[in-house]
Amino acid sequence: MLKEYTCIICPNGCEISVEMQGEEIIKLEGSLCDRGDKYIKQEIINPQRNIASSVLLENGVLPLASVRLTNPIPKSIIFNVMEEIKKTRLKAPVYVGQVAIQNILNLDSDVIVTKNIASKK
Repeated sequence: MLKEYTCIICPNGCEISVEMQGEEIIKLEGSLCDRGDKYIKQEIINPQRNIASSVLLENGVLPLASVRLTNPIPKSIIFNVMEEIKKTRLKAPVYVGQVAIQNILNLDSDVIVTKNIASKK
């Protein structure tokens, strides 16, 4: 079976063809760098994604604080991670890099704040 992918790792956007036999990669061609091959192999075996979202912020000049993961997580459990993020409430002030959830679902990824937000005066 032949599968087509577009690599998103670098600006080249290589169109990569992968010939599969069952779960095994038989042939991989079209990438201009090793990073493309590595990305496609990982995408086939264990797809990973990063998440950016927001959490409720109490007593802040804004009602929400933007957050993101520090490391990608398995694509198959994005919804589980989002459920945990939805439960989170922070109190202002918050700062860039502040950990909102440490080691979410034991995935070796923290949820961190991505914007400084002051408290209401």
